[in-house]
Amino acid sequence: MSQAETPGGRLPLLDPQALSVEQKELYNRMQTTAVLWADSAHFQSQTEDGRMIGPFNPVLFSPGITPSFLDLQDAEEKHTSLSERVRQVVILAVGAVWESDYERYAHSAVARKAGLSEEAIRTLAAGGLPEDLSDEEKIAQRYARQLSAEHRVDAALYNAAEQAFGKQGLVDITYLTGIYHIVCALLNGFEIPAPK
Repeated sequence: MSQAETPGGRLPLLDPQALSVEQKELYNRMQTTAVLWADSAHFQSQTEDGRMIGPFNPVLFSPGITPSFLDLQDAEEKHTSLSERVRQVVILAVGAVWESDYERYAHSAVARKAGLSEEAIRTLAAGGLPEDLSDEEKIAQRYARQLSAEHRVDAALYNAAEQAFGKQGLVDITYLTGIYHIVCALLNGFEIPAPK
C-alpha cells in the first residue's frame, strides 16, 4: 500500500492511547470542536478506533505550536465579518488552487450545509467561478483565488472587493485565505488523501 493510499499519507495515524500529555490535551480539544463540527457537516475526521485523519492527525505531532493555530482558527470563525457562505467560497477557492483533496472533500460538505448548490460546490472545488453565486461571493472567490495563485491582488479586483466587503472584510478574507494555506500545506506536504 502506497503512502497516498493510507489515511495518514506520509505520517502514521497516532494512536489516542499512546499520546503524550500535551498531545492528549490537543486530542481532547479536537474531540469537542473539530470532530463535532465534522460530524455535523457529515464528513469524516477520524477512524472508527478514534485516530484522527485529515489535517487533524499532523497537528498532533506539534503540540507546542498547534494550540495557537487552533486559537487563530477559533477567533477567525467567531469574529469574522464574513457570512458562512462567503467563508466556504474562500476556503474552496484556496483548496482548488492547492489541489488539496481532503480540504475539498471536507469543505464541500461544509459548503453544502451552508446552502451552496451542488453545482457551485463542484465548480469551486475544480477552481471555477460558479454562475449561481451572489456578486459578493464571486468577488470573494476571485480574490482568494488570485491571492493564492498569484500571491497578489490586482487593483481592479482589490477595489471591487473593498466595495463589497470593506476594509475589515478584506482583512478577514485574507486571514481566512492564510489559515487555509496552512491547512492545505499540512495536507499536501504529507500527501493526506480524502477518505474513499
